[in-house]
Amino acid sequence: MNLNSLGWSNFFASSFEPYRQQGFSVGRVAIEYRNTYTLYSERGELTAEVTGKLRHRATQPQDFPAVGDWVVIRVRESEGQATIHEILPRKSKFSRKTVGSKTEEQIVAANVDTVFLVSGLDGDFNPRRIERYLVLAWESGANPVIVLNKADLCNSLEECLAQVEAVAIGVPVIVLSATSNQGLDALKPYLQPGQTVTLLGSSGVGKSTITNQLKGVAVQTVQAVRQGDDRGRHTTTHRELILLPTGGLIMDTPGMREIQIWSGDEGLQETFADIETWAQECRFRNCQHNNEPGCAVQQALAEERLDYSRFLSYQKLQKELNYLVRKQDQRAQLAEKERWKKIHKAMRNHHKH
Repeated sequence: MNLNSLGWSNFFASSFEPYRQQGFSVGRVAIEYRNTYTLYSERGELTAEVTGKLRHRATQPQDFPAVGDWVVIRVRESEGQATIHEILPRKSKFSRKTVGSKTEEQIVAANVDTVFLVSGLDGDFNPRRIERYLVLAWESGANPVIVLNKADLCNSLEECLAQVEAVAIGVPVIVLSATSNQGLDALKPYLQPGQTVTLLGSSGVGKSTITNQLKGVAVQTVQAVRQGDDRGRHTTTHRELILLPTGGLIMDTPGMREIQIWSGDEGLQETFADIETWAQECRFRNCQHNNEPGCAVQQALAEERLDYSRFLSYQKLQKELNYLVRKQDQRAQLAEKERWKKIHKAMRNHHKH
């Protein structure tokens, strides 16, 4: 395997340079198991574990390798084994809140170039959900492309397209019907050699069908969507980075479906650029766009230049983000407090002896 076909670029090469000089090699994480990883490298597939030092230094889940990561390795040729010493800086990352009450970031996919936001044109069609996924895509650092699947089940295509274009300003929109193999060619430009793509969208929108067709083989079992609610049972087993016949790579991670909106305003600003522009014209800088005098957003609503449901969606996302930011700050403060407690305890013990 050559590195460029795996997505290697100058971005990674420059951070790898000091390690290269020390005789390290590099690999890309293809599958993540509990404590081991399968890597793609110039020497083919390798099984790898992280060094004790990296494990010891890791304070949170994001400090461990994720699918798509480029890692600095030492290879034991004879055994096809490697040890992972470092993770190279990520060009983009998708994370979700870890399960449970702790607001920790767990990375489910790294170094993605393009994210296909897949939405069904059947009963599942929901512009608000597309909006949420767009926020996530912009925040990740990957470029979003909206894929509207199941065109064969849609009787109001023009109307659906207009709704999507209203929420996805300047984002490419592709319409296809994966089961009847229509329109898939439009995805080809994003699948150039060395380009990594991933699919985001709720269960049952046809992500697995699209993945299979891009791969040219049915690798994932697709279960029929349960009648009545247009949602499929999730059927993908483990996270994988798959090389496509076109030379591109597709990342298929079950974790992507559990993604929630994470921190950061950038994504929100990109997705709701229209509202943000109006907000800058408000009389007050911290205008909440409720009933303050001189609110440009309320004026846009009154003149029907801004769709009310879009505005509600924006407010809801803003609230969620504010809540997550507060929760993260709280966690950071608690961690800091714990750290000082340990330091003081160590100092007391030192003085006793």
